[in-house]
This record gives sequence, structure tokens and C-alpha cells, in this order.
Amino acid sequence: MSGQTSDTQYWVAFNRIPGIGRARYSLLEKHFGRLANAWTATPAELRAAGLDEKTAATIVAQRPRISPEAEMERLAKYGVQAITWNAPAYPPRLKEIYDLAYPPRLKEIYDLPPVLYLRGELTEADEWALAVVGTRRPTPYGRQVAEHLAADLASQKITLVSGLARGIDSIVHRAALDCGGRTIAVMACGLDIVYPREHLKLAQEVREQGALVSDYPLGIQPQGQFFPRRNRIMSGLSLGVLVVEGDLKSGALITANLALEQNREVFAVPGSVFSAQSRGTNRLIQEGAKLVQGVQDILEELNLTMVPQQLEMKELAPADDTEQLLLRHISTEPIHIDEVRRRSGLPIAAVSSALAMLELKGLVRQMGPMSYVRTREAGAIYGA
Repeated sequence: MSGQTSDTQYWVAFNRIPGIGRARYSLLEKHFGRLANAWTATPAELRAAGLDEKTAATIVAQRPRISPEAEMERLAKYGVQAITWNAPAYPPRLKEIYDLAYPPRLKEIYDLPPVLYLRGELTEADEWALAVVGTRRPTPYGRQVAEHLAADLASQKITLVSGLARGIDSIVHRAALDCGGRTIAVMACGLDIVYPREHLKLAQEVREQGALVSDYPLGIQPQGQFFPRRNRIMSGLSLGVLVVEGDLKSGALITANLALEQNREVFAVPGSVFSAQSRGTNRLIQEGAKLVQGVQDILEELNLTMVPQQLEMKELAPADDTEQLLLRHISTEPIHIDEVRRRSGLPIAAVSSALAMLELKGLVRQMGPMSYVRTREAGAIYGA
């Protein structure tokens, strides 16, 4: 479990204690700096951090039953990573830190989980994600629409986020997998548990071709009240939420409302006025959700029509620190190799080798003897 800091085990341990949520994590982090210090604090020190007497007493009572080291060993056993909100949001092209980076869009929401558990991998492709949700009891029309839209979105390199539930969720995950696309399942339980059990194979495929995520510790069974809370993560990971089918009391509408609170776009598929499963989506459209008749309605609204090309350009990006450093010193104005060497402080041999590689990738080109300029492709990746 590379990149896991020594303090992570205490974040994970506190996540085992009832009543320690976003606000109390903030108090502990602000007062103690490192949660390792909070873990050994006295009741008086915990109260000084701003915790009430009951919460401080709960922490002191629970600590002897929880081993931070054992928690990390258990995570490792199940191939689960724990990502804390104080980890940096991953910047594009720094793949070496993805395993300990907090998803940047999720970091924007108010009720972000202090600890996010992950099986699988989050990548830069997940910058372009859409949550697709709906009823557990879809009509034949709903199944057809979900399969069609999910397949089209996945073929456009859009990561599909859903909840692994029966119905629309599982249809969306399956369509993405069958297209070779990426998909993320947000669970309302610990990641050592799959619910419903009949989706065990589907969960394994999602993990291999995307990620399973949760904010619940290992061993926590799904409960009814967990599902609405996990929906905030589904919308939080995404640029928007698409609701395919759902009645007026559907959990999918909860996700749509959370998306609005998080300043995300909401899309809905219209349906028959005679179908109970379309009452929720039709209501969303009445209230201002974007009506979706095809995938272009979503791509154009979210400005995602060029995602495949953008991903191809990112594959051209410099693979090492030397290449990235040199590109920072090269603009659209010609610069001589000696000046690049002087500005970068690197040996001339390293500069020459890196420039040759950048030229092969089409990110720089020669303009006259030993002078270089940045190409349009490099500008598309790094900005002008």
C-alpha cells in the first residue's frame, strides 16, 4: 500500500468510532495537527479541541478496542486503500501519487468524507465522470435507454459512476464494462462486502476496470439510512447526474437534489405520463433538469465532446520530471538549447536527451540550429 502515511492509520481508527464525522475530524485536525496526537489525548485535551464531554468520553472508551495497526493490516488484506481528505487532490499527469490522492471533485463538496476507502484505481480519466442512477425496478424502456446511453457515454471516454444496486445501476456498470470503459461503484457498506450478493462478479469486474469506493469501514453491513448518504459521494465524484427512471420517492431523486446542492448539472430522461417509473424524471424536467434524448445532449451541456482527443493528448505528456521541467522553460518563442540548460540548471547531456524525446512526442520542434519552440499539442496539455 504505497504512499500511505503513518498518520493514515489514526484517521482510519477514528472512523471506527461512532459520532466522529466531518465536523469533529476538523476539530481534531485543527487542534492536534496530526491525528496520532489526538489518538493518545486525554479527555481534557479532547475537550480543549472543541469536542463535547460525551464525545471525548466515547473516544477514550473506544480506543482500547481499536488497533490502528490492525486496521491497516486488514485493509491491506482486502486490497483496500484509505485516502484521507488532507491528501492532495491529484493533479493530471502525476500518476505516481494517484494511490494516495483525494478525488478533486469530491474535495469540493460540503459534506466530504474524511476517509475514503478504495478498491481498484482512480485515474486522470475520472476527471470526466457522470453519475447515472435510477430505479431498482426499470421498465423495458428504462433498461433500453440506460444501456444505450451508458454505452454511448463509455465509448466517449466518460467514466460512469453508479451504486451497484439492482436495476439501472447494474445496467450502467455492465454497459460500461462491455464497452471497455471505466466505471466507479459507490458502496453503502464496507468494501469487504458486496451488496446485493448477486453482484459479486460484477463488483469484481468493476474493481478491475475502475474502482469500488465507500466511506464506511470494513465489516460495516449496508443499512437503509446509509444509501442516501452514499449518494452524496456519487454526485460529488461527477460533473453531473443523469436520472434514467424513478418514481417520486426514488433514491435517484435524492442523488439529483444532492447534485444541485453541489452545483452539479442534473439530467433526466423523459418517459410516459402513464408510467409510475417516469414520474420522478418528468418532475425533474419540469423543475429545470436538462431533458436528455441522446448522449449529445449531455456531452454538449458539459462541454465533453472532445474528451477522447484530450485523453490522447495527455498520453503525449512528459513521462518524467526532466521533460516537464524543460517544457516550463520553452514557449512559442524560439529558445536555444544553451539557454534551456542555463534556466533549468541541468547538464547539457540530460537537456539534449530530453529535448529529443519531447520532439519525438511532438511537444517541441526545432526552429533553426539548436533552438526549440513549444508546439500546439503541448499548449493543449499545459496551457499557452
